[in-house]
Amino acid sequence: MNKTDLIRAIKIIGIPVAFALIMRYCFGLDSWAALFSVMTIAFLVGIPFGVGALMIYLSSVKKVKSWSYRFFVPWIPIIIFFLFTLGLAIEGWACWLMIMPVFLLLSSIGGLVAGYFKLRDQKRDENIFVSVIVLLPLVISPLEKLIAVIPGTYEAYTYIDIKAPKAAVWQQVTRVKEIKAQQDKGWLTQFLGFPRPLRAELNYEGVGAYREAIFTGGLIFHETVTEYSHQRKMTFDIRANPYEIPSTTMDEHVVVGGDYFDVLNGVYELEQLDANTCRLHLSSHFKLSTTFNFYASWWARWIMKDIQNNILQVVKQRAEH
Repeated sequence: MNKTDLIRAIKIIGIPVAFALIMRYCFGLDSWAALFSVMTIAFLVGIPFGVGALMIYLSSVKKVKSWSYRFFVPWIPIIIFFLFTLGLAIEGWACWLMIMPVFLLLSSIGGLVAGYFKLRDQKRDENIFVSVIVLLPLVISPLEKLIAVIPGTYEAYTYIDIKAPKAAVWQQVTRVKEIKAQQDKGWLTQFLGFPRPLRAELNYEGVGAYREAIFTGGLIFHETVTEYSHQRKMTFDIRANPYEIPSTTMDEHVVVGGDYFDVLNGVYELEQLDANTCRLHLSSHFKLSTTFNFYASWWARWIMKDIQNNILQVVKQRAEH
């Protein structure tokens, strides 16, 4: 590669990366929060689409004729953008991992659409298209912010079968002693770097009882029992104070009790299957407040199930032994 080709390659990749970084800065300004937010469809759709369109717009017709170039090469500035924001601690690993599939797909779609205009050899149409795509997020976001977010409530349900008496199982439900790191099987939450459960214990068994479910990183769930049937069912409200959670523990966009995600309650139910086996059910309800709950709820439910399955397997291991 000669110097001219190198400069052109830097331009083709660098300008879309710069576009994404500038947009992230603008959408992340607290003083502009009334108009722009990272947690909007305008940002999550418009930015990767614009990155893909810009890259193809800056590329040569010869390269754009390749379908694989139009589809896959826009991933390069997206990945560089992710690495920049991670390295500068602008975004957290968990956030980007969850949104990465959307960004990659939309950058490819942006590349394919821009390629259509480029291959038509209509320079005026191509210029208008790219200009509109680059500016569109700045126009759509204020309109999106005018629409009131309707919080959605979702359920995560899990269960496990345990070969132990009901009394032994229930004791582990009400008093979860310290969970060592080697006992933690929550693979998804570990991969995302989320806090892991440590311990929890009721101050007494009955309605009105209180317990703290303590996780690593300073995350604490304050739980109050609202329904109690001994060795049968326990329902509890859950409250997490985001101001108690260190900023290094969770990204602001996924922090529990924050603006976008909150856990509302949990329910343990114990069912006798036969003389030697019990089935322990654990469900929770959580709230999402975004304009893209249809996507966020899929991830949130998956994460909540991973946490619950982790707790259930600890209960099973201890009750059976």
